[in-house]
Amino acid sequence: MSASSDPSARAAELRAALAHHAQLYYVEDDPEIGDDEYDALYGELVALEAAHPGLVTPDSPTQRVGGAPVSRLEKVVHRQPMLSLANVRSEAELRAWVARMRGHLAREGIDDPDFRFVCEPKIDGLAVSLIYRDGIFERGATRGNGEIGEDVTHNLRTIAQLPRRIDDAPALLEVRGEIYISLPDFQALNERCAALGLSTFMNPRNTAAGTIRQLDPALTAQRPLSMWAYGIGAVEGLELANQWEVLGWLREHGFPVNREIVAVDDEEAVVAQCLEWQRRRGALDFEIDGVVVKVSDFELQRRLGSVGRDPRWAVAWKFPPTTAKTRLIAVHWNVGKFGDLHPFAELEPVRVGGVTVRMATLHNEEDLARKDLRPGDEVIVLRAGDVIPQVVSPAPHAVENPDRQPPPQVPSRCPICGTPTVKADGAVFTNCPNRDCPGRQWQLLRHFVSRGAMDIDGLGEKQVGVLLERGLVRGAADLYELTEARLLELDGFAEISAKRLIAAIDASRQRPFSRVLFAIGIEEVGEVTARNLAAQFRQIDRLLAATPAEIEETPGIGPKMAQTIAEQLAAPAERELIRRLRDAGLHFEEEGPPPGEGPLANLSFVLTGTLPTLTRERATELILLAGGRVTSTVSKKTDYLVAGDSPGSKLEKAERLGVTVIDEAGLLALLNP
Repeated sequence: MSASSDPSARAAELRAALAHHAQLYYVEDDPEIGDDEYDALYGELVALEAAHPGLVTPDSPTQRVGGAPVSRLEKVVHRQPMLSLANVRSEAELRAWVARMRGHLAREGIDDPDFRFVCEPKIDGLAVSLIYRDGIFERGATRGNGEIGEDVTHNLRTIAQLPRRIDDAPALLEVRGEIYISLPDFQALNERCAALGLSTFMNPRNTAAGTIRQLDPALTAQRPLSMWAYGIGAVEGLELANQWEVLGWLREHGFPVNREIVAVDDEEAVVAQCLEWQRRRGALDFEIDGVVVKVSDFELQRRLGSVGRDPRWAVAWKFPPTTAKTRLIAVHWNVGKFGDLHPFAELEPVRVGGVTVRMATLHNEEDLARKDLRPGDEVIVLRAGDVIPQVVSPAPHAVENPDRQPPPQVPSRCPICGTPTVKADGAVFTNCPNRDCPGRQWQLLRHFVSRGAMDIDGLGEKQVGVLLERGLVRGAADLYELTEARLLELDGFAEISAKRLIAAIDASRQRPFSRVLFAIGIEEVGEVTARNLAAQFRQIDRLLAATPAEIEETPGIGPKMAQTIAEQLAAPAERELIRRLRDAGLHFEEEGPPPGEGPLANLSFVLTGTLPTLTRERATELILLAGGRVTSTVSKKTDYLVAGDSPGSKLEKAERLGVTVIDEAGLLALLNP
């Protein structure tokens, strides 16, 4: 009898496979199969055990959570098990869950339960348990296998959001939460790593999980971990009636509680909320992979109880998987705006998170070599943040294939212009040194017209490529010499679209000095550095004449950055570009009062969310013109947080630190006292 036809043997196979993959995902943070394949194996085991109850074993993945803790950290036995959740993936499955609860309660003598639900975004992070005794934080542990976790107290203490002491606290309190890294913080972390020539991180979830398990808390403190609190486990001396009260109590006592959480009165509202978050997930500043739906009332929770390791009173509405398996057809190379060669994957088309993916990033050549990805391999694809597809790893059997193709090599010549490539000692990227490389020119021009730079509406990647291909432009300065007549020679342009583009180009002449400085594409100069340079030097001639030591006096710029910026600005091609753009009427002098003057002098602002009428860029310009400063991170030195719709975690942090929170109307009032 084959294993597939013998239920006992098949159950053993499934338990072994799921244990292996749970270890890789929960403990080692190095998955080798996609979410959909894992869920299919798990679902098969659930069905098999339901049909043959005698096959259920204490160590079955259906009876526990995650994987065993790693041995290098002290093991911690949880006071109460950290249970797993059953999954639903559709409206029909969610309604069936509610019907099952009603049926169970009817057997308990409750015929018409008054359900009130709490819907919480399912953060894609790492669950932790925090123990407080008499209001003092004593110990923190990871979830581990649900029964036993890892002691990570030393690392949790580095997280600013985690209260060290709680006023008016019960004798014993276990707070449960999720450790994560927000998407803006993750992007900033990778930008810092790239600037220092270090390898970048793959995704926020794995980075957070790996960081919380570091042995050295000094390293943990360098990474931007955050936390959401979502529940209370073991407790002595505190009685609350429902989940909504728990969240309120946690928030009142200094714990960060996600403001997206809502309470609703019926299953219709639950379905609507889940579908809304599924639609909005890409707009949030943290990664979620579903929605946790809980019956709020604790007495109903007690009556409902659990099935195995899953509470009857809660489920996870899972979004479409963000990982899938497909075949790597080929590795190609792009050229960045500074000549850096970036690998990317051509894939057999595969559906990931509701979209078809054909191309995916491979980050850099070191990451490509570390993952040992080769053409022909079956690979795991992830949509990081539901936006940027990336290849995570080869599938296990691909690595074992003796007929694998050889590893892809970094091109010895630029794939765009054919120039021999170079790689400096200690550099992450191989480089095309040809400043006139068409690949570099396309990237530079695409950056110049982008929203954060000159924001020229109507010039996307395709239009930029057409203008370069037809020879109408070779660089940014040529845009300001375009005419309607020349545009009308191109396919896709009619009289109205040509007029609009010329008008948009003309309007871009009004962008402030800092935006122009960012747009021209100086290595090491992002948006924040461009604003700081503009505020420090006030006009381009002073900056062009500055020494590296003088540039280093700018906030946020170190010796290495200063040297690179000075060398870039001294290049004849860069000087010629600046001359032509100045002749075209662009701003190369800072407007408004110098630092220390103006209605917002010496005030620091952070922007978050969507404002009613102002774009983020325009609000920043107005603050800078009034003498204020704009930073990306909330701290005790922040004077005002300007919050719009969907403000995210920055609002939580501002309230915790006592930073004044204002809306767009409040900002305009400060600008016009």
